[in-house]
Amino acid sequence: MITKDREYRSFEFEAKEEEKTIEGYAVVFDKETTLFEHGGVKYKEIIDRNAFDGVSLDDVVLNIDHTGKPLARTKNNTLELSIDDYGLKVRAKLDGTQAGREAYEEIKGGYFDKMSFSFTIEENSYNSETNTETILKIKRLYDVSVVTFPAYEQTSVLARNSLLAEAERKKAEAELVEKRRLEKQRLQLILNIKTKI
Repeated sequence: MITKDREYRSFEFEAKEEEKTIEGYAVVFDKETTLFEHGGVKYKEIIDRNAFDGVSLDDVVLNIDHTGKPLARTKNNTLELSIDDYGLKVRAKLDGTQAGREAYEEIKGGYFDKMSFSFTIEENSYNSETNTETILKIKRLYDVSVVTFPAYEQTSVLARNSLLAEAERKKAEAELVEKRRLEKQRLQLILNIKTKI
């Protein structure tokens, strides 16, 4: 969705019972999505993994469908935003307002399971052969939002208890350690083969 001065994109998230916390991704990097189709031509977009370099995340709000009162905000530490290899990660405590508590229950109930973000573009590139715009640099991030219909299906949001969240975090860490071990082993085999040749 595009308005006069802002652009909006969608992603995913999850929620935790303790402290009515949600977690997820409002932005995913290097994933192509079709924004719209016109005359049989698909117009696509990719968010570059460096698009948030230097972008201030000091005053960003969490909304539902980019409207209404803020459910959480970075300014008062109820909204945490961090950037990792996958995208822009969101963690928000929704127990501070009635609207937040209601939103938590709606997320937990599965009424919302995706996220979006509202932003302005500082730098982009366009490939006319593939009709793909790559967002290279974001000028300002206005909000992250729990949404009904996302632009990017790879986004998510969930409500879950903190025990499950910790178990999943440990599992992901163990999988990363194993992946690194296997990659190191593969590189060692390659070096051994080259040494014998």
